[in-house]
Amino acid sequence: MPWKASSVMEEKVRFVLEYEQDERSMTELCQVYGIARETGYVWLRRYRERGLEGLVELNRAALRHGNQTPAETEQAVLELRQAHMRWGPRKLKRDQAQQRWPAASTIGELLKREGLVVGRKPRRRTAPYTEPLAHADGPNRVWCADFKGWFRTSDGERIDPLTLSDAYSRYLLRCQGVEKTDTQRTRAIFEAAFREYGMPRAIRTDNGAPFASTAVGGLSRLAVWWMKLGIVPERIQAGAERAARAHASHAEAGDGAAGGGQPASAAAGVRSLPRGV
Repeated sequence: MPWKASSVMEEKVRFVLEYEQDERSMTELCQVYGIARETGYVWLRRYRERGLEGLVELNRAALRHGNQTPAETEQAVLELRQAHMRWGPRKLKRDQAQQRWPAASTIGELLKREGLVVGRKPRRRTAPYTEPLAHADGPNRVWCADFKGWFRTSDGERIDPLTLSDAYSRYLLRCQGVEKTDTQRTRAIFEAAFREYGMPRAIRTDNGAPFASTAVGGLSRLAVWWMKLGIVPERIQAGAERAARAHASHAEAGDGAAGGGQPASAAAGVRSLPRGV
């Protein structure tokens, strides 16, 4: 029969009281209330043992999960973490390799649950460059600039090579090592290149310093200086293969250093660096 507008607890009480009054048999009552006989006997047993409290719905959740970490192990993890606050889950587990400790991910969740993990601040990233890239349809239209990654020479000195190349002719304009990849040293190399070859219409770089920054529009002091000279600073997207190919590579840098191609200043209509800049 359909349930009336009543709670489950009320139906349980009515079921037990009807059975206690011997009005109907267990089979008949179970058919009327739409339950199994086993359920009816369970309700009756709980009512006789605990009264109305025995009819309250019990929590069916397991008291303990089969894969739950023992409380002793959790306490040991927390104590070791408090003794070494700079250790992460992997190092904590590695320090107790002889013990049957849970996985590093489980240790990390335990530390997070106990408030022993400080979340990292979101990293500020350079704003993406949304303008279309200029076409290198002639010499001295687009230059490519890039720091090729630092290395140490045989005497142990660190060098950061900066390469400048013409995107059309692939001619290597500069391949010069600097002590530090800052704006001052990088600008000096560009000034020398501008005086020798003229100024391009655009300079294409990646999103690294000193070419870009996390400021508005991703502009750095070097990029602002280019804009004052009438040069458009362009930035390739991270992982963009086609734009990366247009970037000067190590192999191309070696070919250009050997003297391949013609200087970009050979093109007509080269813009010169203004005086006093």
